[in-house]
Amino acid sequence: MKWTSWVTALSLVGVVAFVVLSSLSIGGVRCEVCIEFRGRRVCRAVDGNDESEARAAAITNACALLASGVTDTVACQNTPPSDLHCEAS
Repeated sequence: MKWTSWVTALSLVGVVAFVVLSSLSIGGVRCEVCIEFRGRRVCRAVDGNDESEARAAAITNACALLASGVTDTVACQNTPPSDLHCEAS
């Protein structure tokens, strides 16, 4: 095998290892958010690096099931959660 093939193979293994290790380290905080929007209620839990990131992701995730269209989505995301619980994981 040529030396360039070895370099390419090692680089590929390094990139794959970085992606796997990075994805395993996500989740310093877990937030569960319940949103009531237009008569419907959905709860979602999300892990994130910090509380604000996890809360925003949980709200976005819940509103994806409740709202349709840009206007509804923005209105849903601006609705205060009916329940919000965050804890370090």
